[in-house]
Order: sequence, then C-alpha cells, then structure tokens
Amino acid sequence: MSTAGQWQFWIDRGGTFTDLVARRPDGRLILHKLLSDNPDRYQDAAVQGIREMLQLEPDQPIPTEQIAVVKMGTTVATNALLERKGDRTVLVITQGFGDALRIGYQNRPRIFAREIVRPDMLYERVIEVPERFSANGEELIPINLDLARQELLAAYQAGIRSCAIVFLHGYRYPEHEQQVANLATELGFTQVSVSHQVSPLIKLVSRGDTTVADAYLSPVLRRYVDRVQQNLPDTRLLFMQSNGGLIDAHTFRGKDSILSGPAGGMVGAVQTSLAAGFEQVIGFDMGGTSTDVCHYNGVGTDVVEYNRVFETEVAGVRFCAPMLAIHTVAAGGGSILGFDGARYRVGPESAGANPGPACYRRQGPLTITDANVMVGKLQPAFFPAVFGPEGNLPLDAEIVRTQFAQLTHTIATATGTAITPEQVAAGFLAIAVEKMANAIKKISLQRGYDVSTYTLCCFGGAGGQHACLIAEALGMQRIFIHPYAGVLSAYGIGQAEQRVLKQQAIEALLKPDLLLDLTPIQTKLATIAQAELQQSTAAEGLELQTLTRVLLRYQGTDSPLLVQWADPATMQRQFEQLHRQRYGFIVPDRPLIVESLVVECIGRSPTPVDRVATSQRSGPPQPIATVQIFSRNQWQQTPVFQREHLQVGDRIAGPTLILETTGTNVIESGWRAEITALNHLIVTKQSEAHGSSHAAATINHVSAAQPDPVLLEIFHNLFQAIAEQMGVTLQNTSYSVNIKERLDFSCAIFDGQGHLVANAPHIPVHLGSMGDSVQALIEAKGSRLQPGDVYALNNPYNGGTHLPDITVVTPVFINSEQPLFYVASRGHHADIGGITPGSMPPNSTHVQEEGVLIDNFHLVDGATFREKEFLDLLTGCPYPVRNPAQNLADIQAQIAANESGVKELRRMVQHYGLSMVQAYMQHIQANAEAAVRTAIAVLKNGSFTYKLDNGSQIRVMITIQPETQSARIDFTGTSPQQANNFNAPIAITKAVVLYVFRTLVEDEILLNAGCLKPLEIIVPPGSMLNPVYPAAVVAGNVETSQAIANALYGALGIMAAAQGTMNNFTFGNQHYQYYETICGGSGAGVNFHGTDAVHTHMTNSRLTDPEVLESRFPVQVDCFKIRSHSGGAGQYHGGNGVIRRIKFLQPMTAAILSNHRQVPPPGLAGGQPGAIGRNYVERQDGTVEELESTAEIELQPGDCFGIETPGGGGYGCD
Repeated sequence: MSTAGQWQFWIDRGGTFTDLVARRPDGRLILHKLLSDNPDRYQDAAVQGIREMLQLEPDQPIPTEQIAVVKMGTTVATNALLERKGDRTVLVITQGFGDALRIGYQNRPRIFAREIVRPDMLYERVIEVPERFSANGEELIPINLDLARQELLAAYQAGIRSCAIVFLHGYRYPEHEQQVANLATELGFTQVSVSHQVSPLIKLVSRGDTTVADAYLSPVLRRYVDRVQQNLPDTRLLFMQSNGGLIDAHTFRGKDSILSGPAGGMVGAVQTSLAAGFEQVIGFDMGGTSTDVCHYNGVGTDVVEYNRVFETEVAGVRFCAPMLAIHTVAAGGGSILGFDGARYRVGPESAGANPGPACYRRQGPLTITDANVMVGKLQPAFFPAVFGPEGNLPLDAEIVRTQFAQLTHTIATATGTAITPEQVAAGFLAIAVEKMANAIKKISLQRGYDVSTYTLCCFGGAGGQHACLIAEALGMQRIFIHPYAGVLSAYGIGQAEQRVLKQQAIEALLKPDLLLDLTPIQTKLATIAQAELQQSTAAEGLELQTLTRVLLRYQGTDSPLLVQWADPATMQRQFEQLHRQRYGFIVPDRPLIVESLVVECIGRSPTPVDRVATSQRSGPPQPIATVQIFSRNQWQQTPVFQREHLQVGDRIAGPTLILETTGTNVIESGWRAEITALNHLIVTKQSEAHGSSHAAATINHVSAAQPDPVLLEIFHNLFQAIAEQMGVTLQNTSYSVNIKERLDFSCAIFDGQGHLVANAPHIPVHLGSMGDSVQALIEAKGSRLQPGDVYALNNPYNGGTHLPDITVVTPVFINSEQPLFYVASRGHHADIGGITPGSMPPNSTHVQEEGVLIDNFHLVDGATFREKEFLDLLTGCPYPVRNPAQNLADIQAQIAANESGVKELRRMVQHYGLSMVQAYMQHIQANAEAAVRTAIAVLKNGSFTYKLDNGSQIRVMITIQPETQSARIDFTGTSPQQANNFNAPIAITKAVVLYVFRTLVEDEILLNAGCLKPLEIIVPPGSMLNPVYPAAVVAGNVETSQAIANALYGALGIMAAAQGTMNNFTFGNQHYQYYETICGGSGAGVNFHGTDAVHTHMTNSRLTDPEVLESRFPVQVDCFKIRSHSGGAGQYHGGNGVIRRIKFLQPMTAAILSNHRQVPPPGLAGGQPGAIGRNYVERQDGTVEELESTAEIELQPGDCFGIETPGGGGYGCD
C-alpha cells in the first residue's frame, strides 16, 4: 500500500518533553517539541503535536485520511512502573512459593546500608494453588481448580481485574497455567498474563516478575493506546518495543514497553551511523536526568542485529524478556553538583524539569548544565528564551556566577587552595565525563571490544557539550552527530522496522540429532511470528524476513550466548568463538546446552535516506559571534557557528561552538568538525591539545601532596571501576556456579604496602580481610617477587579466612624493581577437599579436615602457569579436592581478573603519572579515615556479650575517644579457642570491625584500610576470634563473623541482632555437590524496622532459582516462604526469617552449619529477640528428626530437609 502524498509522524513521548518528527507528503522532514504533560492546554502531547504540525484550529478534527502511519515510543508504562501506579494485580502461584518473588535471590541492593529497603511488590494479593509438575514433566500434584476459583472470585469481588499466573516449571509444562487462565477469563478478569506466554524461559523468579509486570502495566498501556486511537480513528498506529522493533498498537504489551523511548535512540544511532558508513558504533545519549549508552558492531553483517539482553532489572523488577542492551548512568544535564568537604560530587540526584538547573530561574540547585554555562559552553544568548514567569527570558548566567562564586569560597576555605569559579565548574564537568566514560567501558571493554576504532554517535540535548571529552577519555578518534541528533529517538522510531520475537525454552544437550527435535519448534515459532506480523494493518507491502538464533551455554553454567541457527557443529564453533572473545577461554570437553530458540520476524520497509546536500556558498563559513569558553584550563576565544549555515566540505578547527536547534556542540581544541555530503557533522581528533587530552587537566593547581577535590572524586570512581571490572572478568571467566551465579567472590586493589584501596561491592567478609592476605605475601616473599608472578593462598593463620576462600594475588610492576601495587581476587571454591563434599563440614576439629591448605603457593612464575605443581598440591593431601578441573578453571579466572586490574592500573599510571596515582591511593584512604572519624564522634561507649549456641560467647567493649575521634574495640572476655570449627581467624575479626564502622558512614566512600586507622582493635591471642593452628575455622568465616557483627552493633546500641547465621547448607554424593547460604531476618534499628528474608552483614551471595536447582540436581524445592512472626517485637520489629524445605530424589549426604537454633538473636533497647531457627529432616514415612545447629545426615529418596531461619531482633519497647 503506497503512502505517497500522506503524512507520517514519528513520536518519542518522554518524561519531560515529547519530540515529533513529521515526514510531509513531499518527503521533507520537520521537527516539533512540546511538554509531555500540560493539562491546562491539552490532554495528550502526541495528539497535540500532530495537531500543531498540521496547523489545525482547536475545533478542527484531525484529517486521518492524510496520515499514513503514526509510530510512537512512550514512557507511559515506565513511569507507571517507577511510580508504582499500575493496575491492581493478583498473583497466582504454586503452593509454597507465595513469597518467592518477594524473596527474589535473597541479596540486598546496598551492602553497607543498615536499613535494607526493597522495592515494593507490584501485586496486591497472592493466591497459592495446590499443583505441581516436576522438572521432567511429571504431574506431582493435580491442580485444585475449585480452590483457585474460590480465591480468584474473592480477588475479583475486591475490585482486582489484572491476574498474573506463574507456576513452577510452567514455562515447559503449561497445562495448569492455561487451566487457571481460562478460569480467570471466565470470571471476568480483563487482563490475564500467563508466564508460559509472557516469558517461556526457565527461572521462576525472573519469569514471575516479568509476568506480574505485564499484568500490572498492560492495562495502563491499553488505556493510553485507546485514548490516542480515539483521536486518530482508522489510523495505523505502531509502538516501539524494548527489543528495537515496532509492533501494532493492539498487541503492545507491558513487558515489552519499558525501554520504548530509549530503544528508539539506539535504533536511530545505529541506522544513521550505518547510513554514514560507520559499522562500529557507541551510542551516547545524554539527557536531562541520565545518560544512555549502547554498543553496536555490524562488521560483516547484512542484517541489522541489535545487541540485546534477555534478562535485566528495572526499578527493582526482574524482566526476562528481550530488550536492547542499553546501559544507563545517573549523569545528565540536571545532575546536581555538591561538595562534601573533601570531594566534588555529581549526582545521582537530579534537579529534573522543575525546578531544574539554577539557570532556569526557578531557584534550582547548581547542575551540570550550570557548569557548562559557567565555562561558556552554553551561551544564554543562543539558547531559547523560555524561562522566567512569562516564559520569555534567557538562561540566567548571573545566578550561575553568583552560586559558583559562593561554592568556590566554600571549597577554598575547606581545602586551603586558591581556585576560580570556572575551575570549579570545569572540575565538575571532568567528573561527569569520567562517569559517562566508565559507563561506556561497561558495555564495551568489559565485553572484549576495543572502542578506540569505534565511532561515538552523539545525540540527546546535552550530548554535544561533552562528546569530545568523552571520546578523549576512551581513546576514540571520531564523533558522528546527525542533523536530527537532538530528536534522534523520534527519528529512530521512524527508521525502525516492525519486529515480532518469539522465544521458547529448550534445555537440551546440543548433539548431532537435536535438529530433528528443534526444527518443528523453529517452524512453529516462525509461523506464529509471521502470522502476528501479517495480521498488523501496517504490514501491508512489507518484505518479511525471519531470523533464527539459539541461546547456548556450557552445561552447569548460566551465561548463554546467542548464535545463528545452523547445524550443531557450526553452532558450537560460533559459540566457542564468542565465548573466547567475551570470556577469554573455552572448555572443549564440556557439553553445550541449548537453552532456548529465538525466532525474529522482521517486516522491512524502505527507510528515509538523508538527502545529499549541495554547496551554495564559496569561501569559508563565517561565525555569527565570538565568545569566551573555559577549556583546557584557560579562557579561549571561540567562534560560534549556526549548523544551518554550514555546508558540504566546511571544515572548522576547535575550539568552536556549533549551534543546533536542539542543542550545542562543543568542538574542543585538537578536534576538527567537517560537514559531509549527507549534511552529517563528523568530528575527528587531530592532535593532542595543549596540556593534556584528559578532562581532569582543567585543573592547574593540582599537587600530589595535597588532595584536589576534583581528582579525589575522579580517582574514587576510577579505583572502584577497576575493581568492578575485575569482578566482571572473574564472573565471566569462572567455571563454577558458586562464583559465576551465586557471585561468591570479591576483587580489590591495594597500595604498595598491601593496604586496601578500593573494592567492588561484593562479599563484605572477603573485602575487609583480603589486605591481610596481601600483607602476608609481602612479609613472606616481598623482596623475591618478580614481574609476572601470581600467588595463591587460603591459610587461615597467614592472612586467610577459611579454606574454600582462595585468594589470588598479583603484584604490579611498572618499570620498577619492587611491586608498586597489588591486585587480588578471592573466590569461594565449591570444594577444596575435606571430610565432606562442599568443604563445609559441620563437625571438623582440625583445619586439615576442612580441605587443602594453601600457603603462598607460587601459581604463575613469569608467564608459566604451574598447573602440575598446583594439581599435586590439590590432590596430594589426606582430604584432596573432589573436582580439581573446576578448581583449576576458577583459579585461572581469578588470574584473568587480576590481569585485567593490572592492565587498568598501568593505563592509569600512563595517563596520570605514577606519583599522582600513588598519592591518590593514600588520599582515598585518608578520605575514608576522615569519614569514619566523623561517624565515631557521635558514638557512645558500650559493651555487649553475645551468646552462641555452642556455649561460647563474644564479649566486646567499645570505648570512644572524642578528642581524637577514635575508638578502641576490645574483645577481652571472649571465649577461648574452641574445639569445634567456630574459630574466626584474626583477619575475619578485623574484617567485621571494618564492615560495621563503614556502615556507620552514610556517605558513599570506598571500604579501605583508611577506615581502620581510627580504630584500635584488641583481640586476645588464643581466643576464638584469634585462634592458633591447627584450630578448625570453617564456621568462623560464615557463622562467627555474623555473631561479631551483631555484638558490635549491640555494643554501639544502634541496631538489634540480625539472624546471626548464614545457614550454610550443603549436599552431595559422588555425582553432585551443592552449597548454598540461606537468608533470614535483619535487625531493627533506632528508627527502622527489620527486613524479611534477606542476607545481612557479612554475606550477600545469591540463591539459585528453584527451577534451575531442580533441573540440575535430583531434588525438589518443597517450599520457600517467609516465616511469619519470627521477627522480634518492639517499637521497630525485626525482620522475619524463611522456611525452606528440599526433598531429595537420590541418596545424598547433607550438612547444615548454622547458629541461633538454641539462643535467639537478641533485641535491643527493650526490643524482643527474634525467633530461634530450626533444622530437621522429615523422612519419607513422616518421621521427623530434629537436628542441632551443626549436623550431618544421610538422606534417602523421599526424605525432606527443612530449615527455618531465625528472625531479626526488635528495637525499643513496643
């Protein structure tokens, strides 16, 4: 069907503004922008924008016969999700799992927050239905439809009209789900979302969240679509999906709408870049509140295939649906600027649209936008005059100068340095640039891509002001700015194709004859996708193309990669190529699992082509003005050009400003802008600018001896980014579930003395103790360390914690004879030998019974991995490891993680100089020290005696010394070294003290050695908190550490005890080994309640999804729910524990290592204690055997192991 002679409208309805691009009947494009919400003038911005672009009178109807199609992206559903304003929803789920989505994977979002805040659930009511399929499809419990009907009817009568149905293994065996869906429809529910249709993939929690979100948001979308359709009757209406494709309005679902607007930006960036001849692109979209970045590598492909993720989290909700891989960082034009007395801070808070930046004349705070005004990169004279009471005044530069002058005085007073307001503003911009550059590294370098050869496609209202500095920070040489960069999301929506994606879980071994089984499934999915696309009225005349992709992963892992549909051998080769690129290794003998099929049907239509521009003028372009901008630490005379006055072939050297209708482009010195034949603005690097190319070089008063507030923040972010990148490398390259999926690992960097400088927010008990491991290596091997050396250790009496935690340390040499820095990674290995599988024996009495002891083993000598010698160590002791290949693979992943840290530190030294990096390692520690001293100043003396189930006690006395803002933490009176395994090495004790005092600091500081400097720690040798060889210690790391934390909080009087245990549960036989820790209740505090079912204090490891657990092990999760009324009562009640029951299908040995089965977690300030926990086995014949806190037991098929975890203590009298 021809659309010649008709209008097209491409619309991006954002949170603040709605952008429209209209294609006129003659093919020309026109742009329009208006506020998304302006109820005094219009009901809907998209409809109003169309009316204004058609120049209609208020009472004139829209001539829909003149409109060929309207394509839209919208944040309507996203805003409803963020604001929790979706429809009332009931969740229907398998009995025993009513709390599964609330518990999630049990980890807390912020590891140093004493008050643990979880996002609100989207559902209002839960119905648990007796029904059950096994992982193999056996119907274990027939569905009780009578109960389902009764409960659904009650929900309907309560006014609920949206229903989400999620049953265990329903993604593969959907009969029960479909029966309840039919019942809900029959009862009158207007929205019924069923998990096997919404997201037919393994993982109950992620699929459940996605299904609930779909039920919660789809009615909101439907009402919006209906409202637009009422104003545009008989008009083809398409919406942009999160996956990058358009879909007919009537099939647009809530789960597919979350990235509707940003997806248009990525499509626009990719399509316009390809049209300009660039196949490797980083998209950079900087808006008012945040920045979105994306990656595209289209080399060698003839079809545009966007990078997608199939599982992500948005606003606390896990989505298991295909979405474009867009990374968002909280740094935009409206990001608020601040100074905390030592560091400049940028965001994450935003001034928003109201009041907006200070220059908006609404008494707003200083922001990034104001910093650009201060340095002249935004000129009020060339910015729309839409501010002030009448909406007719320019940006207020005077208030910007006044506020920066005040802030400069504050900074100068605090730091004792002379500084100018423009230098302060430039410092804030430098920090913002580093934040955005780090975001780009996360989607490129961390995935094995070198961005130095890529083009930076810059768009969004604020992007052009920072593009050159971002590119410099990343080593990129070229920037592409499209003429419609300011409205590229709307333009991209117009460029997008209609796409339908269908996905189905397979979960089968990749073998030669598997295609016989997969081909009918692929055909069915393709047929369904094509039919859906052809049913769309907008599909007329489209060329349909079908792509089939397969998600493959190694057996036992959870890191699938997408390959093209082909014969099994070809798919394996593709997978290995991608795996080697992403993770650096392959495992040739490990079986591959086909996780799912992904079939995508694309309706391709002709896309608009940028018109070839012509030159009208001879001679160089003339600036419309010359202004001063502050760049590279000096004021520079800078010409100003209007983009519309430039023509093909114009070349302009920086510094210069190029003004667009929708933004300002700053061409820094050392860069040159050129207009191509398609009217594209291409900016290329010409040379190193005078001074340094790095944004931080805007500061000329930097002294390594005196911390500069700007560089303090930049190095804070850079050090943490290095540790985080190490963590990503370790997770990506590791072999075991324990590290790759449960994330039981930590990474950190250390100074030349082995003092902790920065860490990624991983496992707290690791982070504070790794410095002892590094220092132990320095003491033993310091003068003999050589470049290329790598060492491994786990010795609890020489810097280690317990044997499963192996620390790999790499000294960093940079043209030096001695190490300048150290990097280290610690991973909890699934098995390190010992008397029980999983190396967590409940009854060990000698460290040798817990596994292989590794004491500064020389792992890599030069470039040689000493594999044979290490294997000999692992297998040559009385209780050797059970799976040495897995240990080797994880050790190699730790080596790779360290190497990534070494490379980044070398790059940092090359960039800033050795003396600067070394100095700021000390400054970062001093900043943390000052923050802890400030927190100590308000504390009071206190003491606490904490009882454990085994009769031992931890006694601690804390004495505050106000004059020095320091504290003495004295554990005198603690029980002596125990004959059991609850002994905590001194490194653990120090780690817990470090953690607790770090949590007293409300500000975002790095956990490092500086936090310990104000603290004097006294731990009597030979006590259970400072044991001597050969005491058993496996529980000291996981159990005693939790008790120490509770004791410290009790002595400080600020928080009641959390559950005080990790509930370490292991099971195994000759074929299977599994280990998990189980959450409980957190303690209440001075002004907050405890949180239910969450990991606290010294651990934050994830829990394996029940469907994954049952698919990989011969067990069934009988139930997993919150243990009601187990939290201690009080003015603020403690959090509840959980009930977890696992049924065994094969003979197994199971062990539990726990605490607080006899002594309850204490309350505080009159609050009641939490309930004690319980361990038991219910035999197949119904007999119940109660177990102690620590126990090992043999299980037979049909036996069920039950664990009820403690609640947290209450605070204050009720």
